[in-house]
Amino acid sequence: MPVAERDNVEQRVTSQNDSPIGNRAPEERPRLNWLIAVVAFAIVAAVVIAGIVPRVRARATLRTETNQLAVPAVSLVQPKHATSGQEIVLPANVQAFKDAPIYARTNGYLRKWYVDIGGRVKAGELLADIDTPEVEQQLRQARADLATAEANVKLSEITATRYQGLLKTDSVSQQDADNATSDYAAKKAIVQSAEANVHRLQDLSSFQKIYAPFSGVITQRNTDIGQLIDSGSSGGTKAELFHIAAPDPLRVYVNVPQVYSQLTKPGLKADLTLAEFPGRHFEGTLVRTADAIDQTTRTLLIEIQVHNPTGELLTGAYAELHLKLPGNVSTFTIPVNTLLFRSEGLRVASVKDNKATLIPITLGRDFGSEVEVLTGLNGDEHLIVNPPDSIVSGQQVRMAQTGPSPAGANQ
Repeated sequence: MPVAERDNVEQRVTSQNDSPIGNRAPEERPRLNWLIAVVAFAIVAAVVIAGIVPRVRARATLRTETNQLAVPAVSLVQPKHATSGQEIVLPANVQAFKDAPIYARTNGYLRKWYVDIGGRVKAGELLADIDTPEVEQQLRQARADLATAEANVKLSEITATRYQGLLKTDSVSQQDADNATSDYAAKKAIVQSAEANVHRLQDLSSFQKIYAPFSGVITQRNTDIGQLIDSGSSGGTKAELFHIAAPDPLRVYVNVPQVYSQLTKPGLKADLTLAEFPGRHFEGTLVRTADAIDQTTRTLLIEIQVHNPTGELLTGAYAELHLKLPGNVSTFTIPVNTLLFRSEGLRVASVKDNKATLIPITLGRDFGSEVEVLTGLNGDEHLIVNPPDSIVSGQQVRMAQTGPSPAGANQ
């Protein structure tokens, strides 16, 4: 090896022996490697944590928001006491005090009618004439049969009297005398039967004239001159000829809710209003009640009498009755948007301790945006406005942040 190359090799060996690393002990090298691994793991863990923690926080936030949204936010309203007025307004039906259809009691043809619809008649006034030729012929025949029976009974009476005289002298037998007496009795019965038949046909003949049974107004005329009249006695269908109604006084029938039934007594005053008479009130008096609650409508039927001397109130009209009750009835009014229509009946949703409770109620009058509640509420409930259709008793709810919560809703 040349001298120059050997000097270079020795110089490199000397420099390696003089470096710090070269001078370190072999046992310090694993510690250095471990430190490098720990630093690398910390860097990797920091990177992983920096990516996972935001996701965990976002998931927890989403879970919290979901749970909050699952609890419906509701607005509440309290029932209001009904006004202290003692008057209730109810729909009413106006009817005539007397109302009757007029039928014929004999068969024939209408000869003439005298009163048309709207005509006012007095009791006993002639309404129509019926021509009954068949009845007249039957009457003549019955009178002839009666005359024959009367002639026969006279002969039978003479014969019976003669036989009784001959029996005293034993000129005839007892059997012949008894036969004559029995024949006389039978002929008398025939005469009585013939007389009854004549009287029946005379009554039928009297039905040729149709009279008004009471004073009133003719509201219908269902016949005309020449029309066949069938009384229905022969199996035919009888037809109503006239309809008459007495419009003074008027009967007004009203169905009063059960809650007012104990206050509704005869003698109460009431006012009747009709759309065709704006601003006018017609005074009436409660005269009788049904004294029974209808099981279908849970109402009490009452009758009001209203005087109608001029006849301006028409029978069959619809009216509103303003009934003045003695005393107050504890009722409440609530908005219509608090009602829940369920298959089991009408309900409202009340809130207490942030939990919903469904309460059954009974409605009274309808005021448009509000309704009257007769039973079911005591006034301290907090009712949900626009309750969800799916709400059930015990369901958790929260107050909508539109203002201060009603006192007691969270108690």
